[in-house]
Amino acid sequence: MSDLGGASMVRQNPRRVTAPEEALEFETSKEVQVVTSFADMGIKDDLLRGIYQYGFEKPSAIQQRAVVPILQGRDVIAQAQSGTGKTSMIGLTVCQTVDTTSREVQALILSPTRELASQTEKVILAMGNFISIKVHACIGGKSVGDDIRKLENGVQVVSGTPGRVCDMIKRRTLKTTHIKLLILDESDEMLSRGFKDQIYDIYRYLPPVLQVCLISVIPLPRVLLEHDKCCLCTFLFNTDTCET
Repeated sequence: MSDLGGASMVRQNPRRVTAPEEALEFETSKEVQVVTSFADMGIKDDLLRGIYQYGFEKPSAIQQRAVVPILQGRDVIAQAQSGTGKTSMIGLTVCQTVDTTSREVQALILSPTRELASQTEKVILAMGNFISIKVHACIGGKSVGDDIRKLENGVQVVSGTPGRVCDMIKRRTLKTTHIKLLILDESDEMLSRGFKDQIYDIYRYLPPVLQVCLISVIPLPRVLLEHDKCCLCTFLFNTDTCET
């Protein structure tokens, strides 16, 4: 068990990465509870329909531990190996969190590759089939004009790569005023591949009251896990100007 102060941590035991899911061991913050049914997570009915239609019958191990803290608005650090349901966990929590009656961007998901950002967009659209959620993948290699049109028409979620997302923000096409949730997917790779400056560039445009979730495949540095959100931002971006 670990107490992270302002953030919840769910981390798979790296010594058990080859075990079947039911035998996996997790290290979690002491307040994290295991919820073994989607129906017990407080998820809206139309989203539950989308989850079951997508093919899920019960939450995966990482979903059982991380979904509820994210839905509670906590800052969460979640680590588990590939293929354990992290992308669908992102899709589920984003669909539950955003207000689909609004046309403003409320959730921003940053990924290290175009393929992952596009995959996340598809998962959100599939899970949110019955809630009319609008999501757009902002990635390089696609038409800038198409990005501008989609964003101006209104979406609730943007899934993208740091370079294109930063460009859309600086063009004042991607409005950040109503963003309340920032997710860094494969954050271990993002930080190791030199995206740190671009992520900080984006972070500076986001509202001061912000929920931050870090999703990773390999364990993040212990010093990172021991910080609350303000110190987390300080550690990530080498700045002492974080808002609390």
